[in-house]
Amino acid sequence: MASGGAFCNLMLALLVYLALASSVGGEASRRFWIESDTFIKDGTPFQIVGGDVHYFRIVPEYWKDRLLRAKALGLNTIQTYVPWNLHEPDPQNLEFKGFADIESYLRLAQELDMLVMLRVGPYICGEWDLGGFPPWLLTIEPALKLRSSDSTYLSLVERWWGVLLPKVAPLLYNNGGPIIMVQIENEFGSFGDDKKYLHYLVQLARRYLGSNIVLYTTDGGAMGNLKNRSIPQDDVFAAVDFETGSNPWPIFRLQKKYNLPGKSAPLSSEFYTGWLTHWGESVATTDASSTAKALKAILCHNASAVLYMAHGGTNFGFYSGANTGQDESDYKADLTSYDYDAPIKEHGDVHNSKYKALRRVIHECTGTPLHPLPSDIEKANYGLVKLQKVASLFDIVDNISDPLKGTVSEHPLYMEQIGQMFGFLLYMTEYQGKLPSSILSIPKVHDRAQVFLSCSADGTRNPRYAGVIERWSRKTLEIPNLRCSSNTSLYILVENMGRVNYGPYIFDRKGILSPIQIDGITLRHWKMYPLTFNSLDNLPKLQLITQMPDVRASKVSIIHAGSEKKFQESSLSSNEPGFYEGHFHIDSESEIKDTFISFRGWNKGVAFVNNFNIGRFWPARGPQCALYVPAPILRPGDNIVVIFELHGPNPELTINLVTDPDFTCGPQQ
Repeated sequence: MASGGAFCNLMLALLVYLALASSVGGEASRRFWIESDTFIKDGTPFQIVGGDVHYFRIVPEYWKDRLLRAKALGLNTIQTYVPWNLHEPDPQNLEFKGFADIESYLRLAQELDMLVMLRVGPYICGEWDLGGFPPWLLTIEPALKLRSSDSTYLSLVERWWGVLLPKVAPLLYNNGGPIIMVQIENEFGSFGDDKKYLHYLVQLARRYLGSNIVLYTTDGGAMGNLKNRSIPQDDVFAAVDFETGSNPWPIFRLQKKYNLPGKSAPLSSEFYTGWLTHWGESVATTDASSTAKALKAILCHNASAVLYMAHGGTNFGFYSGANTGQDESDYKADLTSYDYDAPIKEHGDVHNSKYKALRRVIHECTGTPLHPLPSDIEKANYGLVKLQKVASLFDIVDNISDPLKGTVSEHPLYMEQIGQMFGFLLYMTEYQGKLPSSILSIPKVHDRAQVFLSCSADGTRNPRYAGVIERWSRKTLEIPNLRCSSNTSLYILVENMGRVNYGPYIFDRKGILSPIQIDGITLRHWKMYPLTFNSLDNLPKLQLITQMPDVRASKVSIIHAGSEKKFQESSLSSNEPGFYEGHFHIDSESEIKDTFISFRGWNKGVAFVNNFNIGRFWPARGPQCALYVPAPILRPGDNIVVIFELHGPNPELTINLVTDPDFTCGPQQ
């Protein structure tokens, strides 16, 4: 009897064992966790060799290409932010198509056998406008305290994550997807110490994602940063970043103090392969061999690293961010290019010393097979393109201002207040010019104001350029007396050059944020014209231009009028904002290739190709001279380039479509 029972128990145990064994390799066995200070994937120690590749900085047609180049580098994991402002450009107006189709991007990574570390914010930094926050948050009164336990702010985060995280949950690794870790906030330790805020984010994430997903934070590898943001009691893994070339192991030992026992797998979640560049600076570069040596010091000792960036991409449209120095006036806007001196270049090229050096180190340290180097994407030199000026801003200002957002106010309003989230806002008022010259004062302008004058009786015809007031330099401007028989009209064109994305001054409203005075007298009775860029591909037939201040701002579309608007040739004067149009022909689909538009000889502005906003240019300041034009935005036949130039154009009125990027413009070169 006893022996029979033992036999039954033995058979039962065997059946259980076989049932468990049969699940190995299936969905039931998928699990990722941290144990004994080691990442464990499906019961086996796992070393993360990752890289940031941001879906929103790459045309979707190139997502697969860039991920394959990352995989050929030897990476097994992709890390990406999720920018809230891309996905909710207006309150409760959600975008998950095109550039914003994050689910397709994550599934594509899985198809390519790559894992994902997802950085859901709500704040991301990333040299992205407002650190990923949607700018309509800046319109709420009383003003929100971003990145805090402010109840109104948290309610909006909860509403956003209530949409995002249910989309993410089926793609978690434990649920059969590629996502092994989800990051909460970003580098909060260098910003504040509101632990209540971090606890709330963890609870909210757990509500939608469950208790099995590894949540993590990223902060600089210094005690102050880690102390401010580590929340090990919530079972949140604290990862670190630090300057490339620093000895990683003292930092990893410090990391252990801010994680639970056994829960501190050494991870540099931002291993910097390069650095960002602002307008007016020399382009930031780092040495390939020293970068590879620093990575080797991590990977060859069984620690993990995520390359920031593996591939930088491009800040298309108006999404590039900015930084500040000692105060908010020490403003530094980021380039359109986010090349970052990464191993995979902005345009996808990998035949460079940094890619090859990092690839060798990854192979040496991890044993990852060396796959053949991918071929560089073909590029075309389409040559010189002649442009013609098709409209002066002041000739068509009534048509290109969104009538639904145009506003009259006693005092100047900031951009977000009237729904102008990106781009430009034209302010206009009148005053009596009595002195030979006057001093115009704008104590607070975000970010750059061009000043024009005309006699009111003349309307907006041929206003006279008076100068520029910039956030980072002078706040006053001497303006002439036009000796008008009537009042003098004052026009101030303000450009939003990108919101601050890091540091204490991220609450960065745009436009004119202070009273405006002439000779100490405050000017009143302002009209505000939000400039819009939704109809640029045939400006001579322009009737209405409207702007799209969100993910759709990457594109513009034309609305044609029944009759052609006559263009005033007299408006070719220097320093007057104007629109220029050019065409180039591509004979066949097979001839469509990547290219770059060189803006040498131009000054400052925004460029559109086939209704796609390829970004800001500023060769007068540099260092970026050329903007990247990926092949998917081109087409067989006629291709249209439209330029909004803020000052003087190239004297020859030409642009050059070339095969190489150019970072040698500006006075610093």
